[in-house]
Amino acid sequence: MTTAPNPIEMQKHLSGVDYPADRETLLRTARENGADDDLVRQLEQLPDRQYSGPDEVTEALFRS
Repeated sequence: MTTAPNPIEMQKHLSGVDYPADRETLLRTARENGADDDLVRQLEQLPDRQYSGPDEVTEALFRS
């Protein structure tokens, strides 16, 4: 079982995202910002939809 990412670290790796953003945009930005494999895997598990902002991404990650 993986634990939810640290919200501060997650936001650091999603810095520069233009919201609203879809899962693929979040993944691409996280990779470009040096996110580790664990965070990338967790982002891959997000529902494929539009996220209106970082709070919505954090909420979706902590729900899963």
